[in-house]
Amino acid sequence: MSGWTPSDIERELPKLRAYARALARDPVAADDLVQDALLRAYERASTYRAEHALRSWLLAILHNLFIDSKRRQSNELRRNARIGQLQEGLVAPAPQEHVVHLREIEYRFQALPGEHRAVLSLIGVQGLSYQEAATTLGVPVGTVMSRLHRARAALREPRAADAGRLHIVGGKDAS
Repeated sequence: MSGWTPSDIERELPKLRAYARALARDPVAADDLVQDALLRAYERASTYRAEHALRSWLLAILHNLFIDSKRRQSNELRRNARIGQLQEGLVAPAPQEHVVHLREIEYRFQALPGEHRAVLSLIGVQGLSYQEAATTLGVPVGTVMSRLHRARAALREPRAADAGRLHIVGGKDAS
């Protein structure tokens, strides 16, 4: 038995939210942090000791999750910076038409919904299988396949609003 009930947790929610907002400085990120902390608390309920204050235990979980996320972000930024430095000497200037085409693809990729970008990145860039991507994202394989199809279609087809934004003169597509 954990020593606490869901109503005990509910009483602590305002304090958890306040602390999360102080750490994250963003209400949405703070709510996500609280949700992650509550999930962790339920997963590790057996580690709670009744002689300790529930609020302190929950705040410690929340704090540790925040610190872990900041470390991950920092490590990712350093890794991306190192990769960027390594690639600087490997990239050759591309012909102008190719550069414009790549920028258009980048623009369309950035315009995709987050879940479509995630699937496309996991499968197309990271090389994960559909099953591995589904496991990573916590969704069914069919959802991964659907999102991937929609993402690829969006990259191939210009949207009506975007069609007038880019016009290449010359080249094989000129008419």
